[in-house]
Amino acid sequence: MLANVPVDLRRCRILGLVGTAFLAAGGESAGALPVRELLTPASPQAALGLVGAYFGLVLLIAAWLLLGRLVRSPDRRPGPRELMAVLVVWSIPLLLAPPLFSRDVYSYLAQGAMADAHMDVYAHGPALLGGPLADEVAPMWRDTGAPYGPVFLGLASALARLSRGELPAGLFGLRLVALLGVALMAAALPRLARHSGADPAAALWLGALNPLVLLHLVAGAHNDAVMLGLLGLGLVAALGRWPILGAVLVTLAALVKAPAVLGLAAIVVLRVRAGDRPAKAVVTAVVSAAATTVAATAVAGTGYGWIGALNTPVSSGNWALTSLLGRATAALLERFGSDLAPLAVPFWHALGIATAVTVIGHTWLRLRPRPVYALGLSLATLAVLGPAIRPWYALWGLFLIAAAAPSASVRHRVAAVTGVLALATLPSGGPADTGQLVLAVSGGVLALVVLVQAHQTAQAPATGHTA
Repeated sequence: MLANVPVDLRRCRILGLVGTAFLAAGGESAGALPVRELLTPASPQAALGLVGAYFGLVLLIAAWLLLGRLVRSPDRRPGPRELMAVLVVWSIPLLLAPPLFSRDVYSYLAQGAMADAHMDVYAHGPALLGGPLADEVAPMWRDTGAPYGPVFLGLASALARLSRGELPAGLFGLRLVALLGVALMAAALPRLARHSGADPAAALWLGALNPLVLLHLVAGAHNDAVMLGLLGLGLVAALGRWPILGAVLVTLAALVKAPAVLGLAAIVVLRVRAGDRPAKAVVTAVVSAAATTVAATAVAGTGYGWIGALNTPVSSGNWALTSLLGRATAALLERFGSDLAPLAVPFWHALGIATAVTVIGHTWLRLRPRPVYALGLSLATLAVLGPAIRPWYALWGLFLIAAAAPSASVRHRVAAVTGVLALATLPSGGPADTGQLVLAVSGGVLALVVLVQAHQTAQAPATGHTA
């Protein structure tokens, strides 16, 4: 359908803005609302909100796909500045929307308040904090320690202090932090694309204007935005004359979320390609990372419990590949009365990590001359084969694949995955029942009907004039 739709930048900008506006409006009754504002899914307001949210989501995806056509067209292609302006316009309605697609932002606030109160966030969950903030955390995580590094917990602690426990102020502060991360991602993408021989505009379209970025990093305020922003900035620094700064920034990214530590390998390869001796590049990266880790942990005051927190358990219903295989194997073993059933999930998780390490090693050996692309594929592998996965985890690898994709076909495949994942989570962040699925599909179908009707209306004058 979209193949025949006339495209211009203004139309894409307006269509995406309408999409995020409907998404934000629908989130007011169907989003990840504070506990006291939650509505039952069967209520008319929640039902209408869910239809509206998916109506807006499909419009946003359509706007993004049309913008992709414009980026690929030989005529009047938008430049990086114009695309960044589109990103700003599309983000505006989401700034004041309630949290969408996840309740993690409430965990961030509670963990920040715990760190500010000098509680051990790695040994205890938000239940120890008690009070209104702990009540907002999803029940399965109330007794679970924080899986995040000292850099993010330091930021969350500072926000908890500034917001004085007020939920609206805290949520808005975390969204601003996430927006800063997205801004750093958008700033890094053109530079990384030019280094990798890719189109900067195409990199921005896929890596920054991606619906997953808007849904989960902006609307969901996930700390992955800070991780990816610091990672991208660190790689840009390493491309220039600042390898130590690059290693410091990548380490800070890893002290938000651990997967970014793989970026140190890219720093080493980039410096070797720039003429440094391998031993010098490795020593510089390791020493810089160690010094940064010690300093950041000391400033945050959280201690080194984050190392043990890397083993934070995943939810029992997680739909990661290894978790699905583990549960299926456990069910089969239980059916045959085997005592090995409890070991099935840990076995598959361990096998997944071992496979990921093997694949990542092979990726670096094969793509050593292209470290940014190798890093993107490595992070994607870790997300797919790790013990837990969420739709926004796809952005770990997607961000750098967007900057260094070797061909348009790679970008097309990644875009297809994006479209599927963008539709995979309800605005409330909770599991979907049959009624909610029907409402969500109804909203999406309504958006498609509107798009078709708008296209036919736009074509009607031209057809009549030809006759």
